[in-house]
Amino acid sequence: METAWRHEWKHEISYADLLCIRQRLRAVAETDPHAVDGRYRVRSLYFDTPGDRALREKIDGADPREKFRIRCYNGDASVIRLEKKMRRGGLGTKFSAEVSAEETRKLIAGDLDWMLASGRPLVQELYCKMRYQGMRPKTIVDYTREPFLYRPGNVRVTFDYDIRTGLGCTDFLNPDCVTIPAGDAPILLEVKWDAYLPSVIRDAVQTGNLRASAFSKYAQCRIYG
Repeated sequence: METAWRHEWKHEISYADLLCIRQRLRAVAETDPHAVDGRYRVRSLYFDTPGDRALREKIDGADPREKFRIRCYNGDASVIRLEKKMRRGGLGTKFSAEVSAEETRKLIAGDLDWMLASGRPLVQELYCKMRYQGMRPKTIVDYTREPFLYRPGNVRVTFDYDIRTGLGCTDFLNPDCVTIPAGDAPILLEVKWDAYLPSVIRDAVQTGNLRASAFSKYAQCRIYG
């Protein structure tokens, strides 16, 4: 399933900024109904080629660019999604397809034969890239997310922090997989919207310290290799 191309802002903020902006958002926006106590834990497993194409495209600012990942929330292996994120001209979009825990285990183990007959175009596309470009699972990325929703403009505002890397570990479904802090990773404020950003949200996320960021959680989690 593809979402529409959306505008995206990304900023590195301080903890004081987080406290201030969070308080404003609570007054005007909804908490994501999937959040528990206002937050959830995200685990992603990113794919890359032997030459680290996705990593290099991000570092070089290639336009367009894409990346593949598998993602679940709060350790719930009953809902796992394969996602392809694309960036083009400052806009972003995402394709997604559900995969089962067993299919995820096969992917990680390099058992690819089932993918062509899956009937899911995104799974079939990943098969081609794994088969012909050598794309493979690269590293686990864990972090905590606080999400807010504002219906007009289809706005989503998130705080991401406590970013951790699995180093070379790709054991996505293992809750005991050891992860470590991904260096000096910042707190990230992300704002995504469709055609327009309502002024009430634009005002709520403003501070004197906002600076645009090209920060990538995947790239940050590759700092150790």
